[in-house]
Amino acid sequence: MDWTDNQIMPATDPLEPDRIKANLNTRRIGSEIIVYDSTSNTNDVAAEYAKSGKNDGLAIFAEEQTSGRGRAGNKWICGKADGLICSIVLTKSRCSAELLSLACAVAVAETIGKQGKHRAKIKWPNDITINGKKAAGILIESDTSGDVPAYVVGIGINCHQKQDSFPPELQPLATSIDIESGTLCDRVSLAKRLLTSIDHWLEIAEQTDKKVIDQWRKLSIQLGHRVTLVFNGRKFTGHCIGIDPDKGLTLQLDNGTPGFFPAAHTTVVR
Repeated sequence: MDWTDNQIMPATDPLEPDRIKANLNTRRIGSEIIVYDSTSNTNDVAAEYAKSGKNDGLAIFAEEQTSGRGRAGNKWICGKADGLICSIVLTKSRCSAELLSLACAVAVAETIGKQGKHRAKIKWPNDITINGKKAAGILIESDTSGDVPAYVVGIGINCHQKQDSFPPELQPLATSIDIESGTLCDRVSLAKRLLTSIDHWLEIAEQTDKKVIDQWRKLSIQLGHRVTLVFNGRKFTGHCIGIDPDKGLTLQLDNGTPGFFPAAHTTVVR
């Protein structure tokens, strides 16, 4: 079904636990599913569940976030039922934080797949783009106070937004699956694909980092290009030559030396 700016998109894809779990074949992720009609932030809710190791793999969805956030204190803006908002609890992860970030980025990009003429790509450290515009974001937060770090993987995917759904300053930079595909996506099917893909790539990451890195390289929009970033308050520029599963993005700096930049302390300059 195609839609135009004059048509009203029907709410045909409400997120419901039973609908998401139906025929969901995952080993770990989505073992339990909770859906909120509205909550302040799914990562905050998930952080409470992450205090108990028995909640590993729990997936929390929300139709609406009133205080969505991204990296570096940025806000995540999404109208009610416009996107897929999800946080996943990991209390038994054997991955480093950097490798976990890479695996989740690959998983989200593969979940979105090809829309129209364009395939979803990774813009390190936490953006997924379609046609050069941001379609999804990932925010990983951790609690390292216990014997094993507990992680919360927050994921937001733009689904039903039209171009004027975004604030004016973001309209040139953001997009949605519906915009790029010219059709209405089904958020329930998307949720199933997301949980399946996260489950798949986390299992691979805990066995070997090579397959994750190889797939990240195939999907990266920065590999082989000049990148300017800020790390610990200092600006660096160089050619992106790869990714290290422990040290982060690897640049051949303009002074000829290699530099390693972990995701948690680095911001890419537009």
